[in-house]
Amino acid sequence: MLVGGVTLPVATFAQQPAMPVIGLLSSVPFETRLDQIAAFRRGMREAGYVEGQNVTIEYRSADNQFNRLATLAADLVERKVGVIVTIGGDTTARAAKSATTTIPVVFVSGNDAAKIGLVASLNRPGGNVTGVSFLVNLTMTKEIELLGELVPSAGVIGLLVNSTNPNIEIDIAEAQRAAGTLGKRLVIANADVERLDTAVSSLVREKVGAVVVAADPFFLASRDVIVALAAQHELPAIYSFREFALIGGLISYGSSISNAYREAGIYAGKILKGEKPADLPVMQATKFELVINSKTAHALRLEIPAKLLALADEVIE
Repeated sequence: MLVGGVTLPVATFAQQPAMPVIGLLSSVPFETRLDQIAAFRRGMREAGYVEGQNVTIEYRSADNQFNRLATLAADLVERKVGVIVTIGGDTTARAAKSATTTIPVVFVSGNDAAKIGLVASLNRPGGNVTGVSFLVNLTMTKEIELLGELVPSAGVIGLLVNSTNPNIEIDIAEAQRAAGTLGKRLVIANADVERLDTAVSSLVREKVGAVVVAADPFFLASRDVIVALAAQHELPAIYSFREFALIGGLISYGSSISNAYREAGIYAGKILKGEKPADLPVMQATKFELVINSKTAHALRLEIPAKLLALADEVIE
């Protein structure tokens, strides 16, 4: 299987009957998550598994068509994979959980997995599901504060949200509180796979001085388009994932999604060795990264405050 110039081997039981099989279920195209897949493989390697040598992977992507997830998850169950690992948010995790009560499921979630019903509790997941949570919605207040420091002249801040994301109300409420505390007016733009251009254009018409791009699997998959739109309209923007800053986004603040997938790879390996998901606590991210792209700041004629430079984990020149 060729994805983004990288060959992802598609395994069959006839080819490798003795090898355990992992099902990788994604809501977004795999070519948008090559970094995370590489991190997942690193985690598996740490647990003693190397793809093609002693483990095979079945790749299934809904390619942003979320209504396909249930069918794809059912296919992996029918193939009797040893573990299902999910990519692309809680919708994917729920599809895997709904498809089986016996095959272990390892998720990567941006939320409190217990609060949204993926597990019974974080310390004792119970059932066949466990994984990694990095609680992206906890960073919204900090992101608006950072944006206020970097663009103090922005009296109006835009918030780009995915209208189909189940966390949209939480994100909006948190952003409104943070903006109000700073004396900023918040303008919300809803976007989905069909309306990225029009959503960003609506923020431009509202004369926003800066934009917060909410954490969302679709936005992460569409980061090239979003960063290009921000540059086209000369909009300073902050993102939840460093992957945006690496390709020209102005600033990012959040936990490392690549490290979350590395941890998921370790958990998948442990389960293949016989450990039970019910006994593996949901791991939670404890470190948050601030990444600043100074080249983009220069293009936007922004001076990066010395305080932010000192706080940054990485400054991209």
